[in-house]
Amino acid sequence: MNVVHVVESLDVGGLERVVVSLASWQKARGDSSRIICLFHEGALAVEARAKGLRVDVMNKSTGLDLRALRALRAALTDSGADVVHTHNAMAHYYAVAAAIGLGIARIVNTRHGMGSTRESRRLGLLYRWALFGTAQVVAVCHAARDGFVSTGQVPAEKALVVPNGVAIENIEPRSEWAKAQLLARLGRPEGTFLIGSVGRLNAVKDHATLLQAVRRMRHSGRAVDLLMIGDGELRAALEAEATELQLNHCVHFVGMRDDVAQWLAALDVFVLSSLSEGYSLALVEAATAALPIVATRVGGNAEIVEHEVTGLLVPARDADAIAVAVARLVDEPEQCERMGQAGRHWALRHGSVQAMGQAYQSLYGGAKGHDRRRPPIAGESTVAGGDR
Repeated sequence: MNVVHVVESLDVGGLERVVVSLASWQKARGDSSRIICLFHEGALAVEARAKGLRVDVMNKSTGLDLRALRALRAALTDSGADVVHTHNAMAHYYAVAAAIGLGIARIVNTRHGMGSTRESRRLGLLYRWALFGTAQVVAVCHAARDGFVSTGQVPAEKALVVPNGVAIENIEPRSEWAKAQLLARLGRPEGTFLIGSVGRLNAVKDHATLLQAVRRMRHSGRAVDLLMIGDGELRAALEAEATELQLNHCVHFVGMRDDVAQWLAALDVFVLSSLSEGYSLALVEAATAALPIVATRVGGNAEIVEHEVTGLLVPARDADAIAVAVARLVDEPEQCERMGQAGRHWALRHGSVQAMGQAYQSLYGGAKGHDRRRPPIAGESTVAGGDR
């Protein structure tokens, strides 16, 4: 099967990592898979090419760009695609417009987030127009699918769920040895309880509330350190806030890392304080690392974290709730271990790139060889949706 993925770019982010992982898995199983970037290529293009994937760039400018549309049409024609798999709204309506008359057997769109309620009317109309030429629209969690359908953005009969997957084979479970090594590296005392968070340092992740929670735990006498893994526009402000809260000795900003799995192996608990999430790769990776999780009850988080089984779910914007949840895990090491092992068991079954890839392959169906029969709709086929 010949699959072409269309994205806005391959900048570092969850969506882009999913695309590279999926395309790489497809190539490894013997399919032809390539990636087309509408705007610029981004840092992950280097990784994609290192895995043998072809990456083309259309260099689209802001606003309507007919030159980029013609370039995209030429690239799709050259590809001989059986399936065009687009990612998010803009990539989708550009690809559908470029594919008119090319006889491509199946066009599939994945919406990687929860959808924006601030989308302009014009862009919303373009997306809904493009759905007439779309076999299926995939949401990455059931909460997102319900939102897209209830707001009229996607017809229910075209809406399916395929959860994101991660390279679970690269993630080892946490260990006391890894923790001891990191504590020594940070110059922190033995017995320090390490909590960590992975993600972009921006307003949506609400790390300010997490800092307040750490302050409460430290004031309660618990020896808790926080590792912030990631970077972003709020880093300087968060560093200043940590200093103001007198937490600069126990909050560690480690920046962007390409060895996140090694840091996860050294943690005791993973915390995600987001105000909004789709289907968080960071949570899947944390579960794979056998970490108990404290996460806000937003978006698809509850489809990854089973409350009281693999972690604890708390309200968003609630520093007290986060502090109480983490303190409970600090005080109950046996529960920490039980939740971590339950999370890893779930992740090994449901959280892999292979599970995601196989779900998409079944969704692509009989597209190989330009089978122009009507594609199945949601009521006629079942795609993996996180059966928990």
